Amino acid sequence: MSAHFDLLLTDPHSAARRGRLRTLHGTIETPIFMPVGTLATVKSLTPAQIRETGAQIILSNTYHLALRPGSKLIRDFGGLHEFMGWDGPILTDSGGFQVFSLAKLRRITDDGVSFQSHLDGAKVFLGPREVMELQMDFGSDIAMVIDECPPYPCSRDECARAVERSRRWAGSCLEIARETGFLDRGHHLFAIVQGSTFDDIRREAAEALVASDFPGYAVGGVAVGEGEPEMLQQIAATTPHLPAHKPRYTMGLGTPAQILKMIGLGVDMFDCVLPTRLARNGAAFTPDGVVNLRNQKFRTVDAPLVPGFDNYTCRNFSIGYLRHLVMAGEILGCTLLTLHNVSFYLDLVRQAREHLEAGDFTAWSRAWIARYEAGARAAGPIDPVEA
Repeated sequence: MSAHFDLLLTDPHSAARRGRLRTLHGTIETPIFMPVGTLATVKSLTPAQIRETGAQIILSNTYHLALRPGSKLIRDFGGLHEFMGWDGPILTDSGGFQVFSLAKLRRITDDGVSFQSHLDGAKVFLGPREVMELQMDFGSDIAMVIDECPPYPCSRDECARAVERSRRWAGSCLEIARETGFLDRGHHLFAIVQGSTFDDIRREAAEALVASDFPGYAVGGVAVGEGEPEMLQQIAATTPHLPAHKPRYTMGLGTPAQILKMIGLGVDMFDCVLPTRLARNGAAFTPDGVVNLRNQKFRTVDAPLVPGFDNYTCRNFSIGYLRHLVMAGEILGCTLLTLHNVSFYLDLVRQAREHLEAGDFTAWSRAWIARYEAGARAAGPIDPVEA
């Protein structure tokens, strides 16, 4: 047991865990999903609506908030919680993913990453000190170190160089967090384990970061182009080398079925844009896969998206009405579908916690995944942009 994380139980048939993470703005029951609020807002939802979904913590993006409105403005408003009216915990990622995703706009050196802003081309530099100062301005409950995410595929040498650079940056972030009193004030700093598809590099990276005794650890560099089997293998190659008494977070994924699979591999925390992105494009999650409400067959359906599911959207609106909103381009459609999708993810991890406590998580999750994937195969792929 650590000072901030209690490992309450482990599943006898998998690596799944039930835990409790304490932060300055509240206690988080794990496994947990974090809705993504990149620019200090979960798109189309008010903080009260976010609470209604069952959310315990949300995620915001350091890189994007640094560009607009800027960390000093947020600090002057009293920090990110006051600025956005959310009184629960907030995790801020460090901008490390933008090192990967904005490859054409950045240059990496041992000191950090030089960017051209994707908004106006202005020069931006993020190194360990800059990233920590930004997140201290935000008042983040959980801050992330800056890291370099190797592309997929990449050579072993390219991966090893990125992992070593990430290790040095993580050490600098931890040193800054300690010397400024950030950790003493109750904030947490998570390290990020990289290693692409090289199991031994991931093991070595994890061992080096664990030796530095971070408050928590993340599995990074997954879902960057590889298929699901490779993605799950990378997670499986990492979590056994992370301390049992610290929280574990897989960054930026995935589908509901993938989240259950990752829980089974020993991961505690997740974030993903799919619930909000698909909602904005007229698609909704169900236990039988994703429903594309633009489909003509839903025009006359007078039933909720998921019968018996106790969320605001399903309690009050039919599929036919939701389809009408989507086809008419009404903003309310985005709100109602986002409420539904985020609630669906939060309810899924709530069920996972309950089944872990009941001792039947593995059997339940296998059955849930089988039903969801069968429905997804029958429906066919849905493009999150074109849905």
